[in-house]
Amino acid sequence: MSYDTLLINLCTVQRFTAGATDGYGTPAKTWANHLVNQACRWSTPSNNEVKQGAVVVLADLQLFVKDIDVTEQDRIVIGTVTYEIISVIRRQDSTTSHHKVCLLRTVK
Repeated sequence: MSYDTLLINLCTVQRFTAGATDGYGTPAKTWANHLVNQACRWSTPSNNEVKQGAVVVLADLQLFVKDIDVTEQDRIVIGTVTYEIISVIRRQDSTTSHHKVCLLRTVK
């Protein structure tokens, strides 16, 4: 069984893009699809805490993806639910990057 056969779900990676500016010159928050229909597998983590500065955040989901272009500044859409990425962990085989594990929190 290969790793690819375990990725039974699909997700979309969205990346922030600067939108139109308001009267004060601040760009509107606009998210554009960066990677669409990416193979993935989600699971519910058990007590995964991520420290962000002085705050400890609990992850809602753990997402396994191939070695794709994804960072903590992106967000993930699975079905109709949008998640922010609170951590991206790179996993390696013997010498190269194999896959990534993303810890996610629901956008409210």
